[in-house]
Amino acid sequence: MAKLLIIDDEKSIRRTLREILEYEKYEVDEAADGMEGIALIQKNKYEVVLCDIKMPKMDGIEVLDKIMQISSDIPVVIISGHGNIETAVEAVKKGAFDFIAKPLDLNRLLVTIRNAMDKSTLVTETKVLKKKVNKTFDMIGASKPILLIQEMIERVAPTDARVLITGGNGSGKELVARWLHEKSNRANAPMVEVNCAAIPSELIESELFGHEKGAFTSAISQRKGKFEQAEGGTIFLDEIGDMSFSAQAKVLRALQENKITRVGGEKEIKVNVRIVAATNKDLRKEIAAGNFREDLYHRLSVILIHVPSLNERKEDIPLLAEHFLKTICEEHGMPTKTFTKEAIKELQKINWTGNIREFRNVVERLIILCDKTITEKEVLAFARPLKD
Repeated sequence: MAKLLIIDDEKSIRRTLREILEYEKYEVDEAADGMEGIALIQKNKYEVVLCDIKMPKMDGIEVLDKIMQISSDIPVVIISGHGNIETAVEAVKKGAFDFIAKPLDLNRLLVTIRNAMDKSTLVTETKVLKKKVNKTFDMIGASKPILLIQEMIERVAPTDARVLITGGNGSGKELVARWLHEKSNRANAPMVEVNCAAIPSELIESELFGHEKGAFTSAISQRKGKFEQAEGGTIFLDEIGDMSFSAQAKVLRALQENKITRVGGEKEIKVNVRIVAATNKDLRKEIAAGNFREDLYHRLSVILIHVPSLNERKEDIPLLAEHFLKTICEEHGMPTKTFTKEAIKELQKINWTGNIREFRNVVERLIILCDKTITEKEVLAFARPLKD
């Protein structure tokens, strides 16, 4: 049952509202003034607060300010018999969900409460989802290389500087890109990923810049590309070392002019995106071999971040093992398991050519195949694929 709070100095109004709202199956608390209301909000969780404007001790706008300081997620509906447009605008600017004048239209009040509760539910769900996403993309480790990367992210993320991330397959380049976006001023806008290695060279330009209807045989309608989809946010060009030479030229132009042109189109479209790129290749060698444009390399590499292999930071394996144990057991709905110290030492002896990706897969395999405590013997038996 949803819990509401009425803050109003008029007892008759509180009683009338309580009767109506309890009839609608809401649980209702009352406060005769702002100070009493604030005290209740500090003790209880309310889905919606109804607050009068003109009250002794503390007026409704002051109460609203206090509520926003306690929790900006609580929807507050301001009610007033003395209100005007200026008061309503001020209340909404300060965070009120809505402003309703007396005498109350009960139908409007009930609709407003339902809408406010819908907003409250969405805010809660969004927070839960963000926690899940952030948990999925946690940067685990206390080794010197990881601490240096974390420090670099903190410094670089708030800027719009282009970043080139290097490192082996499965080392966590995407994770670094995600944190650069999450800690940036663009975090509320999209982060759009493009795997340049997975898209055929003849389609990469259409994928990045979009196309006009009829631009090629299968272009049956106009389509926005990744640059337009990422407007205001970040575009992550993963495995950019595999991008075709012609696409490189167009990306270079987009970086230089902040403009793109759709395939088959003539109109220039302004774009506002931050570019983060990643590669597992040595782009210096690719430049020498004639496979990558040197001018594009210099445009992309304002900031260089190298992600070390797992073999270069084996001291992080105990923390990674604990993290993956917890998250994978939760995903499978299983009780959390543990590694023995000897098992962890055995994991640290392994040559992790597949880096974090391979390590996670091995931990998941051990969780599925082993009992509550994972031993050294089981690591030896299951950590590596079976031999003939």
